[in-house]
Amino acid sequence: MYATKNGLHEEQRLKIIRDSIRVVPHFPKPGIMFQDITTLLLDHKAFKLTVDIFVDRYRNQNISAVAGVEARGFMFGPSIALAIGAKFIPLRKPRKLPGEVISEAYVLEYGTDCLEMHVGAVHPGERVLVIDDIVATGGTLSAAIRLLERVGAEVVECACVIGIPELKGIGKLNGKPLYVLVEPRQ
Repeated sequence: MYATKNGLHEEQRLKIIRDSIRVVPHFPKPGIMFQDITTLLLDHKAFKLTVDIFVDRYRNQNISAVAGVEARGFMFGPSIALAIGAKFIPLRKPRKLPGEVISEAYVLEYGTDCLEMHVGAVHPGERVLVIDDIVATGGTLSAAIRLLERVGAEVVECACVIGIPELKGIGKLNGKPLYVLVEPRQ
């Protein structure tokens, strides 16, 4: 669900966020119009607006953990977690976490990958928000949901800054709600 379709009528804030995202054509392969959020992160106002919108949405939802998907989910997740009084759980690429982990493989728009999480990072019944920068095919978010649910967590919602509606990634989220701020720039 896009923010504007869910009662967020602050078009100016969303326009600032959307306009701060750079498009890099043909990265990482021909035909991909890469939505680069590093320019959003360089813009203090846009970055703050992004975090503030998510915090406003999740502040009173009894979220106990924010799970950020590597790497760009790490940019937003810790700030949101701190602001809403939740812990932050990094969902990392293979062999990046020390200690015992559980893994979940998934298919990307342009390849395959795997997410890992520390054993014991989340406990049964904990309410978790999953955050990433973009949803395209939904493979990454779906893997995050499966990983968290395998240990008994309740995934409350997935949240992304950008959503590519024509790729219909929401269909892979096992019925979990998705909250997206903006559509991609062209």
